[in-house]
Amino acid sequence: MKISTKGRYAVRLMYDLAVHHTGDWVALKDVSRRQGISVKYLEQIVRQLSICGYLKSLRGPHGGYQLAKEPADYTIYEILQITEGSLQPVACLDDEINQCGRYHECPTIGIWEGLGQVIREYLSQITLEDIVERAKEKGGNDFVI
Repeated sequence: MKISTKGRYAVRLMYDLAVHHTGDWVALKDVSRRQGISVKYLEQIVRQLSICGYLKSLRGPHGGYQLAKEPADYTIYEILQITEGSLQPVACLDDEINQCGRYHECPTIGIWEGLGQVIREYLSQITLEDIVERAKEKGGNDFVI
């Protein structure tokens, strides 16, 4: 399984907004400059995240974006699910009820179900707040203006 550029950029966008979670609106051009992601690409991502209620937006010269919740309330799994869709390692696990005719006799299905569970559990325990704290510990990405 590979996370696409869109998924990785969504996590970086949300991280940037978490770092700047002060109550002020954050312009996409500022996120673009700090993260090295084009504004056009960010616009696609914020549209998805806004529709799902993860971001608030305000139009106008003093507008921009904010997190809709606290950084601790967002998991990486949730963010990636919005931008990537299914995070299952094989397509036959994408549906809630497996549609594969060989499901009950498949000798490898347990491997893929287990891997999917490990991915979900691992990414569900990492929040945006965790990433902000890790960045502070590393001393990197100091966005103080």
